[in-house]
Amino acid sequence: MRLPVLSAADGAAWEERLVTAFEQGTHSVVIARRCVDVVDLLAVASSGQGRAALVAASLRRLDVAAIDLLHAAGVAVVGVAPRGDPVAEERLRVAGVTHLVPADADPGVVASVLADAVRAETPDSRSGPVWAFAEAPGALPVPPGAGVPAPPGEPARRGAVAAVWGPTGAPGRTTVAVTLADELAGLGCTALLVDADVYGGTVASVLGLLDESPGVAAACRQAAGGRLDAATLAALCWQLAPRLRVLTGIPLASRWPELRPGAVGPVLSAARALADFTVVDCGFCLETDEELSFDTVAPRRNGATLAVLDDADLIVAVGAGDPIGMQRLVRGLAELRDTAVSTPVHVVLNRVRDGVVPGDTARELTGALERFAGQSAAALLPADPRAVDAALAGGRLLSESSPGSAFRQAVREFAGTLAGVDPEQVHRRRRWFTGAGRATSRS
Repeated sequence: MRLPVLSAADGAAWEERLVTAFEQGTHSVVIARRCVDVVDLLAVASSGQGRAALVAASLRRLDVAAIDLLHAAGVAVVGVAPRGDPVAEERLRVAGVTHLVPADADPGVVASVLADAVRAETPDSRSGPVWAFAEAPGALPVPPGAGVPAPPGEPARRGAVAAVWGPTGAPGRTTVAVTLADELAGLGCTALLVDADVYGGTVASVLGLLDESPGVAAACRQAAGGRLDAATLAALCWQLAPRLRVLTGIPLASRWPELRPGAVGPVLSAARALADFTVVDCGFCLETDEELSFDTVAPRRNGATLAVLDDADLIVAVGAGDPIGMQRLVRGLAELRDTAVSTPVHVVLNRVRDGVVPGDTARELTGALERFAGQSAAALLPADPRAVDAALAGGRLLSESSPGSAFRQAVREFAGTLAGVDPEQVHRRRRWFTGAGRATSRS
């Protein structure tokens, strides 16, 4: 049986040439359908008429979202660009097309590349990711000078991404993410806080920022069009401190389709070029609801969360330090393991306080975590509701409103571990206050 292929050539001559060559039956490929545009291509792909697609670099509306939908429909994509045209090749790569052929390629070569692309899309042909837990907290792999533009001729520097995730039940993901980003900045690193919660982000509200700013939705739109780089991303952020930027999230949960999974990679790539550390506040749900949908190319609500977790350098799994929170955390870690995400996981127990379990609270909680999840706690964050509430009431960071908070000090130590810095040796300088408030600006 020959491989059914869809084509969208935007009127280019190579389509007719390949159709004629493949119709002769000497190749294991057949053009099953010639599509007039991206909309037609997506409609045919969703009907299951093709296993692969040949797309022209000049095709209008060919972006990350379109390629993501083709992959969701089980269609491998091969881009066709004029030979010696780097602009056309780059447009395909930015859209997420990894297999390319020149427009004048021999039909046998095109058939071979199509077969390779289909094999790469087949899950059974790839070695599955290995689940990894971090045995103990360690510094993230951040090269010196990350976040600073590299001189011409030198490779771009790469920052690290920490995804802050936690199970259902509001264990304090956002509070941990905000404080962690602030403490990393306080340790001398450039930090970017990203709100990627598809169920309605609250980072802007916590920090007293305008929640109608474009933020992460605008970054995803720019990424889909191949126009996102570090400078563009910086322009979409709030500059909260000299070393701390914030990319706000979607204020309404109904706007979740704006956070396409295919745009996550380019956004995080730009973030790595912008900051030493990018801290991403993720949604809680890991259900692959697209598999339950009749429409296989329907938007995936949790796809952005899964994409962040898979692309990150580290997952900070936050669980509440009480019996109910521990139960949810253990089940959540099992669910996270089932997603086959290979990113190392550091578990942080939040709101740890005496009285919620008999005996020594810290010892009982860490023992339960090791017994039922096979994981050690990377940090125990004490409950400090008075300090956290005061910061929330004023829309301020804990380092501003309650610098002596026990919770803040614990997060600071954890941040130092991640950054490979001793917090006690860092003299923090805060000179960005104006009067009684904080000076904030858009970059």
